[in-house]
Amino acid sequence: MSLGTAIMRGVTGAWILNSAYGKVGMDEETAKGMQGMAQTGIPDLKKLTPEQFKKFIIGGEFAVGGALLAPFIPNRLAGAVLGGFAAGMLSMYFRNPSMTESDGVRWTHDGTTLAKDMWLGAIAASLLVDGKK
Repeated sequence: MSLGTAIMRGVTGAWILNSAYGKVGMDEETAKGMQGMAQTGIPDLKKLTPEQFKKFIIGGEFAVGGALLAPFIPNRLAGAVLGGFAAGMLSMYFRNPSMTESDGVRWTHDGTTLAKDMWLGAIAASLLVDGKK
């Protein structure tokens, strides 16, 4: 693995793991709020209880962060995992009209927190085309 790839995977993986760790003590009210937002991008999430959603989100973030940090996971697999995660995040961004300007692409002030996930998609694409190492 090149130094550049290791840095990209390491920083991104650590950031996602930290995000998961920060959600471990999440209360039901917060989980409900996050679930409501997540449903704008992935409507099937409404089928989960807030507790199930909390476990799903935390487990997913731990899995994605762990895959990026594990050096034995090939770049393409790590990129595919991160790409799926980024796609889920960006689906909330693009399907919520308050997140984008009238053109549906440029972000509004409210959309800034999700628009940054475009970088995750770019990192995923880089890992997918980077090679087998």
